[in-house]
Amino acid sequence: MATWSPNWRARQPDLETAGFGRSDPGAIIGEDLMRHAACALALILATPAFATGEILSIITEADQARLNAYEATREEAVAEARQGGSAADIATMEGALDAEHLSFDGFDMTGDWQCRTTKVGGLANLVVYSWFKCRVTDDGSGWRLQKLSGSQRTTGRFFTDSDTQLTYLGSGSIHNDPAPQYGSGPESDQAAYAFRTGENRWHIEFPAPHYESKLDILEFRR
Repeated sequence: MATWSPNWRARQPDLETAGFGRSDPGAIIGEDLMRHAACALALILATPAFATGEILSIITEADQARLNAYEATREEAVAEARQGGSAADIATMEGALDAEHLSFDGFDMTGDWQCRTTKVGGLANLVVYSWFKCRVTDDGSGWRLQKLSGSQRTTGRFFTDSDTQLTYLGSGSIHNDPAPQYGSGPESDQAAYAFRTGENRWHIEFPAPHYESKLDILEFRR
């Protein structure tokens, strides 16, 4: 399996493989140069950023499908939660989901965090859990998350999707059991989007998690 490359952005095509850098410097001139440059640009513009680069070799087909259906899954889960959740829990859910998405630029995610899970839709309509402990580290290749307490845990990495959205690929585990490697199967594989909502607040939204709910929200605060 390929090494994960967090905080990913689509790369420009290599000039050699795009047809530049031939042994004869005069071989590509005028219209030929413009034709190759136009082809390379068209390839970048025609391909969604999330679907290119190293992350494509990492994410499973099932997780790609979950993220593709994120908006529809989120809408369905929230509708169920509003029908069966308590007023206090609905307010907590909406406080997270309706918050403005801020830029991650200059934001230091590393360190210890309080984190709590809200399960939206599914078996119990809406459940807000207590605050537990999470930690984000930077191992030299990007941000890595570990949920350190609580019965349901996650370990994974973040990839840059846009200025205000990160993609999270992780692996779920129970209690102190070691987290399986990502790609081990649908029971443990996780794919989600992360959003920053304050100076020291952010959250992750997990569409169609394997257990219990239709959407999991994992909130973070200092």
